[in-house]
Amino acid sequence: MFGTGDRFERQGRSVRRSAFIEGFPEYLTHEARAAEIRLFEVGVIPGLLQTSEYATTLEADAVRRRAITPEQAAERVEIVARRQATLDRTPLPLIHVVIDEGCIYRPMGTPQEMRAQFDRLLAFAEEPHTLLQVAPFAMGPRRPFSLPLYILTMPDRSLMSYAESAQHGQLERESASVVRMLTAYHQLQAEALPQAASVAMIEKLRKATL
Repeated sequence: MFGTGDRFERQGRSVRRSAFIEGFPEYLTHEARAAEIRLFEVGVIPGLLQTSEYATTLEADAVRRRAITPEQAAERVEIVARRQATLDRTPLPLIHVVIDEGCIYRPMGTPQEMRAQFDRLLAFAEEPHTLLQVAPFAMGPRRPFSLPLYILTMPDRSLMSYAESAQHGQLERESASVVRMLTAYHQLQAEALPQAASVAMIEKLRKATL
């Protein structure tokens, strides 16, 4: 279910007039087919790794602030689940995730819900086709990105990127700027904590929720 680009293309048409910002529905159609997914996130756990409880709590706060409607919140949570479902395909996509340290220190929901979210991150890190790293605060100005970023390598090895601000998302296909962002992403990975150290940091925070 929801394992093909065609289905996400239909889904994309239905969400264009919803709570999603410009560019994101089109991005979904490509993410569902990508051979490699590289992403960087600040502030919150990225949608591809969120538990349903974490996603629900996040969107409930947007409703409280009247940024979106309850119906739009439900739609966003549903899309999180559908995006995650597309990752279970053959062949499995290679997924590199770098999250800012603030993503794991920001509480979301109850301690039990945060513990479940930490469990989800730790399980992700155990997969043979994934890499999870934390970009520590100590990186300071060496962190090359300040906004969320996704870089996709498609089955034909072409590249595209998706960058998002508060009000706008921009999808770029094969270009010199995408190559530069990929280079910067590799530099980010070199500066971020290795996966073993990142997992140790998450495990320590998980123990604090017990």
